[in-house]
Amino acid sequence: MYRPPPILHHVRRAHSATRKKNPHLDAIIRVDHAGELGADRIYAGQMAVLGNTAEGPLIKHMWEQEIKHRQKFEELISKYRVRPTVMTPIWNIAGFALGAGTALLGKEAAMACTVAVETVIVDHYNDQLRTLMEDPNVDKDILQTITQFRDEELEHHDTGLHHGAEQAPFYKALTEVIKAGCKAAIAVSKKI
Repeated sequence: MYRPPPILHHVRRAHSATRKKNPHLDAIIRVDHAGELGADRIYAGQMAVLGNTAEGPLIKHMWEQEIKHRQKFEELISKYRVRPTVMTPIWNIAGFALGAGTALLGKEAAMACTVAVETVIVDHYNDQLRTLMEDPNVDKDILQTITQFRDEELEHHDTGLHHGAEQAPFYKALTEVIKAGCKAAIAVSKKI
């Protein structure tokens, strides 16, 4: 019976230990991928309606950042072998519909949508960062990624406020409904 040399045996054992699944990290990657996919589609919907207006370049800038966020989480899904949420097709359609629908109500409503979504996402990322920083073996790449993306989402939030979000018809009601939908999507995406 063949036995590998001892050094290879240790290398193999160390390699298999690093591949051990972390269900908490899997849930973070899964839900963040779903959220960034949703944000990508929201801005795609807004661009479909407002792309040729004065707000087009502003929306395009935020959309380009969201595309990079989604791509990074797609890389992390592959790297950590995380199963994406089964809700991906629904978030794809719902995100586009939300973006286009609010944009059809006017640029202020589109910006109100941005403020509502980014409020929930910034809070969500802050919660994740607190949880991750409690882990002494935290993955520094994921910590840095979430910190950077949180800061960019906060920039989107502030941009929405600076571009008339609060002038949207029924601003408070509109943003509360969107926030509730985002929170529900996060809860569902963590689980399935």
